[in-house]
Amino acid sequence: MNARIRIGLYSISALMLAACTNKLAESPLSSTTSTATSTATTLDDYKRGLAQRIAAVNSTEVYVGRPQALLRAVIVVKYFVGAEGQLLRADILRTNRDRTAEATALATLRRAAPFPKPDSRLVRRGEVEISESWLFNNDGRFQLRSIAERQMDE
Repeated sequence: MNARIRIGLYSISALMLAACTNKLAESPLSSTTSTATSTATTLDDYKRGLAQRIAAVNSTEVYVGRPQALLRAVIVVKYFVGAEGQLLRADILRTNRDRTAEATALATLRRAAPFPKPDSRLVRRGEVEISESWLFNNDGRFQLRSIAERQMDE
């Protein structure tokens, strides 16, 4: 499948997911140029765009709605995106030792790669460093902190 078709399918998936959640609908989906370069000019905007892509690609594993009050797991992953949008590496920064949640976080990140190329102003030493939190409900589905709705009260 060529890159334009793949990007188009990801965009459609993200739009469908956005229709299901208020948070995604509030923040516009990041767009790309004809060379698959993200139009995001800040690290936060690029991070939100990547979170939207991860959620869209893994939509069957994403929890729609507000996360429960007491989460099953919070997995924080630091990952590095190369200048061409490739996932270079990923490391778990924080975990509650829920191996299933850890594996899901890393797998959903890998499935979403390659990513849109970052704006050259965001690239340092050939890469962009991102930290993201996967918020897991008891049923094993997750939301990403960058685009998650506010957590329920107890």
